[in-house]
Amino acid sequence: MSIVTKVIKMFVGDKSSRDIKAVTPIIKEIHAEYAKLDAISNDELRAAAQELKKEIANFISPEQEKINKIKSDIEQDIIKIQDREEAYAKIDGIETEIDEKIKGKLDELLPKAFAIIKETARRFTENPTLKVTASDYDRELSPKRKDIVVEGDTCTYHNEWEAGGTSIKWEMIHYDVQLIGGTILHQGKIAEMATGEGKTLVATLPVFLNALSGRGVHLVTVNEYLAKRDAEWMGTLYEFHGLKVDCIDKHVPNSDERRKAYLADVTFGTNNEFGFDYLRDNMAINPSDLVQRRPNFAIVDEVDSVLIDDARTPLIISGPVSQEKDSKLQFDELKPKVVQLFTEQRKLVTRLLAEGKMLLKNDDKKSREEGALLILRAFKGLPKNRALIKFMSEQGIKTLVHETENIYLAENAKRMPEVTDDLFFVIDEKNNGIEMTDKGNDLITKEIEDTKFFILPDIGAEIADLENADLSPSELADQKDKLLTDYSVKTGRIHTINQLLKAYAMFDRDTDYVVMDNKVMIVDEQTGRIMDGRRFSDGLHQALEAKENVKIEASTQTFATVTLQNYFRMYTKLSGMTGTAETEAGEFWDIY
Repeated sequence: MSIVTKVIKMFVGDKSSRDIKAVTPIIKEIHAEYAKLDAISNDELRAAAQELKKEIANFISPEQEKINKIKSDIEQDIIKIQDREEAYAKIDGIETEIDEKIKGKLDELLPKAFAIIKETARRFTENPTLKVTASDYDRELSPKRKDIVVEGDTCTYHNEWEAGGTSIKWEMIHYDVQLIGGTILHQGKIAEMATGEGKTLVATLPVFLNALSGRGVHLVTVNEYLAKRDAEWMGTLYEFHGLKVDCIDKHVPNSDERRKAYLADVTFGTNNEFGFDYLRDNMAINPSDLVQRRPNFAIVDEVDSVLIDDARTPLIISGPVSQEKDSKLQFDELKPKVVQLFTEQRKLVTRLLAEGKMLLKNDDKKSREEGALLILRAFKGLPKNRALIKFMSEQGIKTLVHETENIYLAENAKRMPEVTDDLFFVIDEKNNGIEMTDKGNDLITKEIEDTKFFILPDIGAEIADLENADLSPSELADQKDKLLTDYSVKTGRIHTINQLLKAYAMFDRDTDYVVMDNKVMIVDEQTGRIMDGRRFSDGLHQALEAKENVKIEASTQTFATVTLQNYFRMYTKLSGMTGTAETEAGEFWDIY
């Protein structure tokens, strides 16, 4: 740490200290409210939560009535079709006003709400059972739950229940570290907490507070087990106060049950399922087909994983294309050509790597430059070659290769052909692209009379030549049709070659995919789990099936795609978003 940094810290403190200092007055208010709750009954504790809910509803009722009036006028055709766009824009404006009012009101009610949920956690910890006057919601829950028993007008909540298939006993009370984390989350920031600081318990505070608005809270987790477990583990605290809890991962997509899960006060689910439901809703034809409601407030567990690691892989919804198009993608017919290309490229890369290693052992500058060029060429040819990956991991090698690449990328990659022309095909790993070179084309067309069999014609120039030729209108039309047909056939052929090359050069069996029950199944690169039912789009899955000699199924085309990062960016336009990330540090940052 520099002297300047130390001096600054002496006067203004570090980020963590300043943030904690800012929320300390709020923590004191929570403790003051908490002290008032010790003497009240369980029914009075539940009534206190309901009073907060009513207070919020009454606070926004004037704006809500305006929205209801406009919607009623639309339904009764009082507002004509030509004026409805303006009416919906007005509704959006009022919704924004409501969001601002709720945000201010929740900030005001935070100490009371946090105190209520902390007192609830204390009572469940210190008492085997909590008896209350049975409500309609208690009677609805009781038949489904062993830990909630209704007898006459009395409902008994037990402090032991099942969560994630395991019986748990509630033994947690919120400490100040959880109160600080909960306050930070409600403020729309990331709470980065050390392992063991109780981040799951932290979430109960802002979830309860924001669920009181009746506009829904999403708690996003990284896998299905956590989503279901946390819904059951933390859910009882919310249900005790009459809040409905559900988990979207328990229900089939596009079902009424999943739609009801989104209408719950607290909705748990995995990041991918929230994202895919968003895509399905954007493809829906009728409003009745929508499952999600207007976003309000979300907490993202392990936000660093969700919005950095997982966000790199787009969520894609795809479907089968016509058999006519599939017939053009002749994977089995072109497979031998690709195997020949891949085999020759692998031999070339092995030789380049061996020669490059030898040259890099020399001390003279010229030999090292030539060696670095050969390693760079090998990397452009087969970046997933295991021997190359091992050598690149040695100290200084990756840096040397990147420095060499920068030299050839200068001046708009003017010298890059010096690197790639000796290869049969070039892989752009960063952009997930692959391109066959002239050398590769020569290799697979040497036994074919048409040397341009895998080269797209310059269709614009050829059409211009036809139009300048002395042809009758019918002859010109026939020639154009022939040219366009040839172009279409070659496009499909080149696409097939490229997808097969990707399958062989960029996808490894038992790493990127597995073969089970004579099917190619994708492996999630983040979790290592098999993604049953998912398929690579745009013919890539068929290329992998051809590679592994399994039955080639219908090709797919993409209908909708979004990354999790973009999904949550769209979410934040309409709501406050927060997240928790489990790391060794204990500081807090704004998300954006």
